[in-house]
Amino acid sequence: MITITEAAQAHFAKLLSSQPEGTNIRVFVINPGTPQAECGVSYCPPDAVEADDIELPFEGFNAMVDEKSAPFLDDALIDYVTDQLGSQLTLKAPNAKMRKVADDAPLRDRVEYVIQSQVNPQLAGHGGFITLMELTDDGIAVIQFGGGCNGCSMVDVTLKDGIEKQLLEEFSGELTAVKDVTEHEHGEHSYF
Repeated sequence: MITITEAAQAHFAKLLSSQPEGTNIRVFVINPGTPQAECGVSYCPPDAVEADDIELPFEGFNAMVDEKSAPFLDDALIDYVTDQLGSQLTLKAPNAKMRKVADDAPLRDRVEYVIQSQVNPQLAGHGGFITLMELTDDGIAVIQFGGGCNGCSMVDVTLKDGIEKQLLEEFSGELTAVKDVTEHEHGEHSYF
C-alpha cells in the first residue's frame, strides 16, 4: 500500500523519539477521490487509533491509515530527500484524486485514470488540465483543455509530443489518436 523509504523511516523514528510512548504516524487523504484531494502525515498518539485503522509496521514505528483513505493510498511513496537546499519530506500518492482502476476495467475508465493521476498533475504546474470528452469507437480520445492551457501558444506541442504520445504508449493497440476540441482562439474564454 504505502512505501516509506529508509531515509523517511529514519526521519520518522527520530521525530517520534521525542513524542510520548506509543505514538506512531498517521497517513491520510482529505477529500479522497476528488480533484481537491490532499494527502498528509501527522502524529498518531495511542488514543487517536480507530478500531478500523489499518496498521502498517515499519522500522521503529507503525503507520496508521484510516479505512476511507486506504484505497487512495495504493502505490503511495513517502521519502526524505536531502539536497543543496536542505531536507524535505515528500509524499506522492498518485491515486489520491482517483481510485486506481483494474487492468481489465473499461478503456474509458483506464484512460480517465491516467489523465487524472499522470497527465493532469503534469499540466497543473502550468495552471492547466484536460478533460476526456469522448472515446470514439475507432479509438480516438477526444479531449478538451482547460485552465492555463486554454489559449496557450504551446498547446499543439503539449498535445502531440506530450499527451498523445503518453496515452498512445500507455494504451497501445487500444487508442489510435488524441484529438483536441478546445476553442483556442484568444477571447473571453481564454485563461489569460
